[in-house]
Amino acid sequence: MRTGERNIPDLAVARVSAVLGAFDSRHRELRVSEISRRSGLPKSTTSRLVADLVTYGLLDRTGTSLRIGVRLFEFGELASGRRDLRAVALPYLTDLREATGQSVHLAVLAGVDVVYVEILHGRAGPRTPSEVGSRIPAHACASGKALLAFGVEAAVALVCNQPLRTVGPRTVTAPALLRRQLARIRESGLAYENEESGVGVASVASAVLHTDGRAVGAVSVSGRTGGLSLRSVGPAVRTAALSIGREL
Repeated sequence: MRTGERNIPDLAVARVSAVLGAFDSRHRELRVSEISRRSGLPKSTTSRLVADLVTYGLLDRTGTSLRIGVRLFEFGELASGRRDLRAVALPYLTDLREATGQSVHLAVLAGVDVVYVEILHGRAGPRTPSEVGSRIPAHACASGKALLAFGVEAAVALVCNQPLRTVGPRTVTAPALLRRQLARIRESGLAYENEESGVGVASVASAVLHTDGRAVGAVSVSGRTGGLSLRSVGPAVRTAALSIGREL
C-alpha cells in the first residue's frame, strides 16, 4: 500500500463512495490526482472510476477539473426525510434566530459526524466556518452530543470505540467523559458546548425527537464564548426542537 493510501475494501460501492467523498464544501472542483490523494485510492483506479462516473452523470468534467454531477443532485432530491425535516423546521429556526440574534443550525447524524442541513447566520454571533452539507465530528459539538444522547447505542459505540479527535481547544477526547455528558443530556434535554468545535464558539442544542423517542435531528444556537448566555437561550432551543418534533 502506498503512503497515505487508506485500506479501502475491495468493493465497487466502497471505491465509488471514496471517490465521491473526496468532494466537500471546500473542494468542489478536483483533478484526478487530487481525488486519488484525498480518497486514498491508486491513481489508475481513480482515473477508471472517474471516467465511469462521468459517463453516468455522477460527476461532471470541465477540462481537467471534475465536480459532483447533476445526477447526484437528482438522487439527493429523493432523500425526502431530511428535506421534510428542514421544511418543517425552517419557520422555527427563523423565529429562534430573530429571538436570539445568534446563528441557528439544524443538523443530522451521519456515522460519527454531524451534517448541517440548514444554517441561518445571526446578526450578533460569529460567522462560523460551517456550511450546509459540511461535517464536524459528533463528539465535538453540542448538536452531535444531543443526537448521540437520544440516538441508538450503536451510534454512541461507533463514536466511542475510535480515537476522539481534538477539534477545538476544549474538545472532549475521553470516551468515559463523553458518555457521562450524554447521560446528563438525556436528563435535561439540552447539550452544551464551550470551545469544543472551535476557538471562541459556544453553543446549546436540543434533539428533535421521533415519536419513539429517537433523535431525527438537532437544533442549536451558536454564539461567542462569553457573549452568549447558554443557560438563558437553552429553553428557547428546547421549545423549538419539541415543536418541530410534534409537527413532524
